[in-house]
Amino acid sequence: MKRVTLLTLLILIHISVSAQYSVFDKIADSTTYKEFENPLRFDDRQVINPITEPDSADISRLEHKSFWRATAETAGLNIGLWAFDRYVQKGHYAYISWNTIKENFKHGFEWDNDHLATNMFAHPYNGSLFYNAGRSNGYNFWQSELFAIGGSAMWEMFMECEYPSTNDIIATPIGGAAIGEVLYRTSDLILDDRRTGANRFGREFAAFLVNPMRGFTRIVTGRAWERRATSGRRFGIPPISLDISLGARLLAMHKENTGARFGTTVELNMEYGDRFATKSKQPYDYFSFLLELQSMKTQPPLSRIEIIGRLLSKELVDKNKINISAGLYQHFDYFDSDTIKRNESKNKLTPCVVPYKLGTPASIGGGAMFRIAPFNTWAINGYCHINGILLAGVLTDFYRDYHRNYNWGSGFSIKSGIDISLNNNKLLVHLASRYYRIFTWNGYDQDYDWSLTPEGAPVNVQGDTSNAYFRHFEAEASYKLTKRLYLTGGIDHYYRKTHYTGLRITQDNITVGEPLITSHQIGLHLRLTYKL
Repeated sequence: MKRVTLLTLLILIHISVSAQYSVFDKIADSTTYKEFENPLRFDDRQVINPITEPDSADISRLEHKSFWRATAETAGLNIGLWAFDRYVQKGHYAYISWNTIKENFKHGFEWDNDHLATNMFAHPYNGSLFYNAGRSNGYNFWQSELFAIGGSAMWEMFMECEYPSTNDIIATPIGGAAIGEVLYRTSDLILDDRRTGANRFGREFAAFLVNPMRGFTRIVTGRAWERRATSGRRFGIPPISLDISLGARLLAMHKENTGARFGTTVELNMEYGDRFATKSKQPYDYFSFLLELQSMKTQPPLSRIEIIGRLLSKELVDKNKINISAGLYQHFDYFDSDTIKRNESKNKLTPCVVPYKLGTPASIGGGAMFRIAPFNTWAINGYCHINGILLAGVLTDFYRDYHRNYNWGSGFSIKSGIDISLNNNKLLVHLASRYYRIFTWNGYDQDYDWSLTPEGAPVNVQGDTSNAYFRHFEAEASYKLTKRLYLTGGIDHYYRKTHYTGLRITQDNITVGEPLITSHQIGLHLRLTYKL
């Protein structure tokens, strides 16, 4: 958990430095960017920068591959993390030997019981470092994923004396690619090899914080202080919109009458690239990134992450007032909350006092985006995605072992939403719905004597055999106060329904078979939103 807290603090730093150095480019030499002052096909978004195309010399230099350096960085990261765990943290899992390695290979993979934050955020973030070992050494999106897979496999098989984890070998590389590409492209915006002095140092330091592996590679190769006639950016500067919101949030249980929490919240919403580019050249030429942090009693500081990255797309309709594109998208979703009050109910069938937990680090599917602009002063942008979920975790009411209070599973999700811009962005309305269906297949036998197992608990299970329905609906409206400042208010509704198949709950000599439990939560927020 210490590692998770540290990562959350790094995210806060990412927000400040990324915004700072993106704005630097806006005030750069105007003659350099003059011909690109209209970066979007449509002007519904407020962008923070003029667009620039990448220089062919930068592309050639940055696409030069160095296999051995990338491999050494991947292995070195694992060795460094192990040394920290062994000699600083003194974690029991870090006392490895040849015997533990042989035992890992002999036993094989099993499901682990770490915290949701560890499995669904910290491990994918770790995977992003492996991924960026390849990305920072000239490899493309798909090739860099191999370094994420290799780094994860090395850790699972060699660097711990715990059995290798099934969920980690999936979540770390796949989720790591989503986070890693976002961080790689963000660091690309910050760097500028034309700069010198304090400005150059600030950019290199900021890029290192955002993408440590790329920053390390630049130091090793000498690029961190090499001055060049070109910017050194692999992707130039595409159109970027960035919203930062600060305000208050209320989270309350609905219908269960079990209390509420109130605190402050910060939300970062970034949109990179053109939604309706006529041609998508590379994965993540367009992506959206949402990050929600909060300061609320008993609640985790990191409450939500959403990444939607376009892998490929094609424009289907390109007319005067309507545009439609379809493509393949990668998704990364993370929702986290904690106990909202003490559980005073003695009824085992009462919904869990934790509002919600959900993570989908491995999700991909087809999606469509559309734009309708019947009048000059307003427009509607919408989307719909249907995704297959290879790995997910969702809150459970029953399974409790070590740090686990969620079930592993797989399934599908449906996401849809619309953004309405009225009166030249004077009023902005956002509506979105996210539906997840998660099936937990590998459960446990309630009649088995678990005292006979080494842990005295279920071993190598996904959790309670069940199918879970989780829906998140949000509605938000923003009113323009000044040129870039908006007053934003909104509501979130969280709904979970879980059918526990093959499970029996006995209470007061009454047995309930295969219980169906529902849970509702409401979130309210009021924030000031600044559009950089």
